[in-house]
Amino acid sequence: MDNKFFPKQSLTFLENYLNNPSPTGFESKGQKLWLDYLKPYIDDYIVDTYGSVVGIINPEAKYKVVIEAHADEISWFVHYITKDGFIYLRRNGGSDHQIAPSKRVNIHTEKGMVKAVFGWPAIHTRTAKDEKKPQLDNIFLDCGANSKDEVEKMGIHVGCVVTYEDEFMTLNDRYFVGRALDNRMGGFIIAEVARLLKKNKKKLPFGLYITNSVQEEVGLHGAKMIVETIRPDVAIITDVCHDTNTPMINKIKQGDLKCGDGPVLSYGPSVQNNLLKLIINSANKNKIPFQRLAASRVTGTDTDAFAFATGGVASALISLPLKYMHTTVESAHIKDVQLVIELIYHSLLKIKNQHDFKYIK
Repeated sequence: MDNKFFPKQSLTFLENYLNNPSPTGFESKGQKLWLDYLKPYIDDYIVDTYGSVVGIINPEAKYKVVIEAHADEISWFVHYITKDGFIYLRRNGGSDHQIAPSKRVNIHTEKGMVKAVFGWPAIHTRTAKDEKKPQLDNIFLDCGANSKDEVEKMGIHVGCVVTYEDEFMTLNDRYFVGRALDNRMGGFIIAEVARLLKKNKKKLPFGLYITNSVQEEVGLHGAKMIVETIRPDVAIITDVCHDTNTPMINKIKQGDLKCGDGPVLSYGPSVQNNLLKLIINSANKNKIPFQRLAASRVTGTDTDAFAFATGGVASALISLPLKYMHTTVESAHIKDVQLVIELIYHSLLKIKNQHDFKYIK
């Protein structure tokens, strides 16, 4: 696939990275793909016990700056197998039960991948009186088995993880589309920042920690762990936010944000305002359009984990607008992806060694 924003090797990595399943708690294969792509652009790396990965540029530097994304995708766990061989599930992260019926899935077992489908009663068999919406207690998987024993012989047991099989594509040469753009697109973005720093031979006056955290979807757990390992001074987080210009979204509640209009900068208690000003100045100086979001008490992203870590870390959030979050057709404008990369890149170049972001000096 050709694209004016990215070289072929970057797009090949992106496609492989997004197509690889990376469910929360089982991110290791995707993390290895990401690290292998990143290695030519870094000096060293660390991997923690639960699988968060950090590529490091200038590991000897005392002043530490993080750019971060999260690596996990929402998924399901096998929860209950009926005597007739149907499978009921529990969420692993914020999986949307309403999109499940008729979806194809992969059940991950020690014997290999097992195909299954989310079944749903045919429209002919439903009446207005007994019409039901998909709920967690009525959606189920059918793997073609006739009994619980047959299911178990396939290697399926309670606790097996289940992912959708939908794969990456482009839409009208304008959008990247697929499952788990939230937030493996962020992993792609921070890796591309590292690639550009290397390509342009930029020497940073601090240590840069390119961090891909695990288990964000279930409570920011990976970020909470890795921040204690790195002990950074600054953190720029990238995640996704909602495009609110598609049908059925209330802008009074969700704000006014749109794919194609540039990165989104958040305001809120966990966002360090002096760091935010540096990012805004970088955007203005480099003519990068951006949008604004009021996050209220917390951002709900790994920004909160870094900001509120022991001692506090100067943190800010640069978000990628996304259509149809937590579905299998999450859609990001290709231009926005490039602009988020550019904004992080230029912001890093404005951070000085021992940069003091304190409000009172």
